Amino acid sequence: MSARPPLPPFTLETAQQKVRMAENAWNTHDPEKVALAYSEDSRWRNRGEFLQGRAAIVAFLQRKWARELDYRLIKELWSFHENRIAVRFKYEWHDDSGNWYRSHGNELWEFDEHGLMRRREASINDAPIQAAERKFHWPQGPRPDAHPGLTEMGLF
Repeated sequence: MSARPPLPPFTLETAQQKVRMAENAWNTHDPEKVALAYSEDSRWRNRGEFLQGRAAIVAFLQRKWARELDYRLIKELWSFHENRIAVRFKYEWHDDSGNWYRSHGNELWEFDEHGLMRRREASINDAPIQAAERKFHWPQGPRPDAHPGLTEMGLF
């Protein structure tokens, strides 16, 4: 089994690093790559779906990114303790009819000793927005380092 540093117990610096690494991975829209950050038996609650294992995570992400087009995500550390991290996030996307949304959510993460996420609980709400209200305009892929985060952008 490969380790996925940084490893718990987390410090402020390593928790922030773990959050940015997760954000960057999700912004690739590569389900296989994203799934490698989770333990083989990782358990998820995402909205009303309950998943277990990497294969289920990959299938979920494939469905998600087939529906949520031009997806751009920003995550922000909320809190951390030992092997747990809480984040808040927002992402923007549109459906196949061109309707734009900003999704707002919170996640609770728990990591094993190898730095793999063994538990993820996500609560998410979608708010319709106009295309002119979009705030996440970087090219497809990870958010540029110089791009502000949620707090800097005044997004609460």
